[in-house]
Amino acid sequence: MTAAASGQRAVGREARRFRITPRVRGRELGLLSLVAIGLFIGSLSLGATERLKAAQLDGDPASVNLLGPADPAFIVVYLGALFAVHLALVIAGRRTDQILLPTVGMLGGIGLLLMERLPQDLAGRLGGLASTQLVWLVIGLAIIAGLAIAVRNDVWLRRYKYTWAAVGVGLLLMTFLFGRDVNGARLSLTIGPFSGQPSELLKVILVVFLAGYLSENRRLLVEESTRIGPLRLPPLPYLAPMVAMWTIALGIVIVQRDLGAALLFFAVFLLLLYVSTARVGYVVLGLGAFVVGAAALYFLFGHVRTRIDIWLDPFADPNGAGYQVVQALHAFARGGLIGTGLGGGLPTIAGRPPIPALHTDFPFAALGEELGLVGILAILGLYLVLVERGLRIASAAQDEFRAILAAGLSLVIGVQAFIIAGGNLKLIPLTGITLPFVSYGGSSLLANAVIVGLLIALSERTRDPLPPPRRLGRIRRMLDRGAA
Repeated sequence: MTAAASGQRAVGREARRFRITPRVRGRELGLLSLVAIGLFIGSLSLGATERLKAAQLDGDPASVNLLGPADPAFIVVYLGALFAVHLALVIAGRRTDQILLPTVGMLGGIGLLLMERLPQDLAGRLGGLASTQLVWLVIGLAIIAGLAIAVRNDVWLRRYKYTWAAVGVGLLLMTFLFGRDVNGARLSLTIGPFSGQPSELLKVILVVFLAGYLSENRRLLVEESTRIGPLRLPPLPYLAPMVAMWTIALGIVIVQRDLGAALLFFAVFLLLLYVSTARVGYVVLGLGAFVVGAAALYFLFGHVRTRIDIWLDPFADPNGAGYQVVQALHAFARGGLIGTGLGGGLPTIAGRPPIPALHTDFPFAALGEELGLVGILAILGLYLVLVERGLRIASAAQDEFRAILAAGLSLVIGVQAFIIAGGNLKLIPLTGITLPFVSYGGSSLLANAVIVGLLIALSERTRDPLPPPRRLGRIRRMLDRGAA
């Protein structure tokens, strides 16, 4: 075969690799249709409740027409964005996961209905709470579509893991120095017209760094040990850089009083270490360090002590420090098994919701009252689906980096959902972390959209490994010529 013919075949392979061939995504379309039906029924229920309440205030409930969604524009725009993402994925033709998008769509729709139900002056700049949340949801869906279609190579993530880590820590340092205090914690950073919480982005950066480092050093972490007395510890020279990065990020977060992010980082770090090495000793060692660190923080930091005291006995000060936790427990009790219905719960106090941070820190309590035990179990089931799909993607990955990255990204969402649900139910101390895709807030929505977009991109089923970057390809060809 001539060199020209060989070159033409290579060009043909590259053209076929990047040729756009639309592919039907029947399962995704069917699930999205079910999501649309469910959200439309929820909007009808919310609209009927709101109209009935308004008619009761006017003194003529018998003449009101209860049919119709709460606000057709919200549900139409949101469902239109969902199906637009589906259409983009169909046109792109990539063989990626078809469960993640409908699951995220259902969670985001539930959050949007909750924002419609709450007073619109709680937050938001674009016409109120629900309008602003809708904008963030649409942007998040665009990010999911962009990453799911465009990301075809993960080398840009693994090669620059230390750069990503430095960027994340740098953002946190900037927040500590120039950030704005929110409820006693310095969480928000404003740059020009934009503001957000860098800790949301750091959770993605942390997983990328850990996936890169653990995939490179997994064999040494599994097979080698350092003996200190009766203990067998990981090889310290290889574990030290990873622990140092995690400690720096965690220390800054603790100083900023963002305990929810600190707990999330620690849990993800420990879970990924176990997923990569399968050594129970690492988990025991990590849990021991957690207990010692928690005890030290309890005595050193007053805000940590306050959070734990509220968790142990919120009824000691039900109208003060323990007010929000007590009101959340009352909301779950009022909801019972099947709830009061969308719009039928959350009795106002002086015209305001019973929980001040209902739209950010306590959406699970609000949904527990209006959807009941059945509803919140269904919501937790949706998060379990996200985690299961992520772990399935990890198990089918073509190399260790992609496997650890997919597992870590899915665990971030699962751990975050467990932390906020546990805090609302008083199973763990309240941390102030957001409920993914449900809580109000742009930073959280966009960061979680990046996670889902990367998971969909990583899920592509192909017989051949992803192409290496061109620079590595040239180096490999040079080495091949030298060997010949």
